[in-house]
Amino acid sequence: MTRHRPTCCWQNGSFLTLSWLTGLLAILGGLPVASTFSRAEEAVPGKRPNVVLVLTDDQGYGDLGCHGNPVIKTPNLDRLHQESLRLTDYHVDPTCSPTRAALMTGRYSCRTGVWHTIMGRSLLRRDETTMAELFRRAGYRTAIFGKWHLGDNHPYHPWNRGFEECLIHFGGGIGQGPDYWGNTYFSPTLNHNGQWEKHEGYCTDIFFRKAM
Repeated sequence: MTRHRPTCCWQNGSFLTLSWLTGLLAILGGLPVASTFSRAEEAVPGKRPNVVLVLTDDQGYGDLGCHGNPVIKTPNLDRLHQESLRLTDYHVDPTCSPTRAALMTGRYSCRTGVWHTIMGRSLLRRDETTMAELFRRAGYRTAIFGKWHLGDNHPYHPWNRGFEECLIHFGGGIGQGPDYWGNTYFSPTLNHNGQWEKHEGYCTDIFFRKAM
């Protein structure tokens, strides 16, 4: 397999797409949270861009066609790759929750209380400031659709951490049971702002439809 080797720290395409929950890590990860917030407060008023952040969970770098995979065809992601901002000088954890904690806070995951995916080790510490809280303070409306995996009990829910609109499934770690009785990828019961609701269709389609 031929691997794409990045030649610079960032590349800009025709529009900005920040790739839930990889792109903003470069903004938050290199700066203290307080510094990031102060810059947001000092920003010149005017039209601000919508920020859509997509995280594909536990996906390998070489899984995409644009990164040289000769077998798996990913034409839509390849197009997104060509038209987006690409941040190539960053680091992530090898599992889900720690990566999400680092992205949400701009800090090393172990400093946020998250270093695993189960047994209470995926609970984002309450004194951490999240990306969603910073966006809300800057006047944005915030939402999350899909997987949270930084705490399924109060006060660790995403609606406790800066997200106004939440449609998520619970759980997500190996060794955890279904988040709702009988849930599968199809027609799942999902949590909408703290209430369980039945939805029809494939889970990814549901999340993207609601997000749009």
